[in-house]
Amino acid sequence: MAARYDVIGNDYAAQRRPDPRIAAAIHDALGDGDTLLNVGAGAGSYEPADRRTIAVEPSTAMICQRPDGAAPVVQGCAERLPFADNSFDTAMAILTVHHWPDQAAGLREMRRVTRGRIVLVTFDPAARPWLTDYLPELAALDERQMPAMANYARWLSPRGPMEVRPLPVPHDCTDGFLHAYWRRPAAYLDPQVRSGSSSFWVIDGVDAGLARLSADLESGRWARRYRALTDAADYDAGYRLVIAD
Repeated sequence: MAARYDVIGNDYAAQRRPDPRIAAAIHDALGDGDTLLNVGAGAGSYEPADRRTIAVEPSTAMICQRPDGAAPVVQGCAERLPFADNSFDTAMAILTVHHWPDQAAGLREMRRVTRGRIVLVTFDPAARPWLTDYLPELAALDERQMPAMANYARWLSPRGPMEVRPLPVPHDCTDGFLHAYWRRPAAYLDPQVRSGSSSFWVIDGVDAGLARLSADLESGRWARRYRALTDAADYDAGYRLVIAD
């Protein structure tokens, strides 16, 4: 089964180590429940150890990076989940919805197979973290591929109010997703670091934007411009926890 991460994901697990503070926020959002479906599960990041989990992942490369002892995995896609209605107590999808060819269908499938709570980690395409000042192509990409926040309530059909929580990024975040290095800007100059984020594989203008960033770091302009961030413990870069019962 072909998938984007069959091409770009061969070193994914080395760059994307789960951050315990983000893991705690996800675990808290999941609430109670014995059985859990993890859709777009990748290498198994953020799968809790205290419940019976089944993972669904389309990419062979990602499945091969799942560690020993990880939850059982079914190769498949969100739009066609191979489970009966109401098979799971809870479900989650972590930074994956933007990769799905049919996001509405995938989220409706999650609702079909889940009796209770669904938890997503996603990104608000209206957010403008500082990296977009150097790479405005990132903002344009997010507007194309990230669902508008208003869509989640329509697609997930929550039985009650849907909750959206900010998910601040710690300054020393161990998970190398796109905006994880917000207080370590020089990291973006490292191609190995950039390989942990799919966005860098699909946008234009990376070299020019990073050249501007490098010059501003050398001159001190970045530190002056973003002075408020240099001592901040965490940063609202636009990541969101969506909780739908």
